[in-house]
Amino acid sequence: MKRLYSWNVNGIRACQKKGLVEWIEQESPDVLAIQETKAQQDQLDDELLNINGYKSYWFSAQKKGYSGVAIYSKEEPNSIEYMGDAEFDSEGRTIIAHYNNFTLINCYFPNSQAEGARLEYKLAFNNRIHEICDKLVDEGKNVVLCGDLNVAHKPIDLKNPKTNEKNPGYLPEEREWIDQFLDSGYTDTFRHFYPDAEGQYSWWSYRFQARQKNAGWRIDYFCVNSAFTDKVTAAKIHQDVMGSDHCPVSINIKV
Repeated sequence: MKRLYSWNVNGIRACQKKGLVEWIEQESPDVLAIQETKAQQDQLDDELLNINGYKSYWFSAQKKGYSGVAIYSKEEPNSIEYMGDAEFDSEGRTIIAHYNNFTLINCYFPNSQAEGARLEYKLAFNNRIHEICDKLVDEGKNVVLCGDLNVAHKPIDLKNPKTNEKNPGYLPEEREWIDQFLDSGYTDTFRHFYPDAEGQYSWWSYRFQARQKNAGWRIDYFCVNSAFTDKVTAAKIHQDVMGSDHCPVSINIKV
């Protein structure tokens, strides 16, 4: 059994000051995928780089203080790679870890921004990730795609769907992409176990006491290829974990 976690920490150095390392040591995930590190590796101290029992792998944006992804893993992956597309890799959005029984794709999906200013860029990114997933599946590998997808899929996935229909993260084109992705042979693991669960969110605005009111969005996911779904034994959103405007999400897998 492996326990895989994903967390958008919204600045790993800020999250470190709020107990990130202590949480990792206490929770002891087998793999922790992190998004939005907002740091270059040379800006991190030994505490973050050398957590006892873990190897860490980092991929930063060229722009300092922006985006960035990382993986902490107890087991050393067979190999690490990136998307291989300069326009996306320059923003440090994806790190891919190949293990014996599955490939983990840790992504920080772009925000489509106000009035869809980056919607075209986001959809191009989404489609490229879909291609990467399909290629791996075609090669006989199992895919675990996790991270901040920056979209709430269905009305059940956010507190106020009606008032957000024209807002980034709930645009029709973004939601349609998830439909197409899942319909092509992938499973949203949380909804697999809890198809009707309401009030299960992974992100809350810092404004309007949103977290206290649980006025949130479920925008952080674990998705797997359909053939791997029966290996997933649990999925959870850890809403009680503080330290970011997101909370961690996790799955347990039999491998």
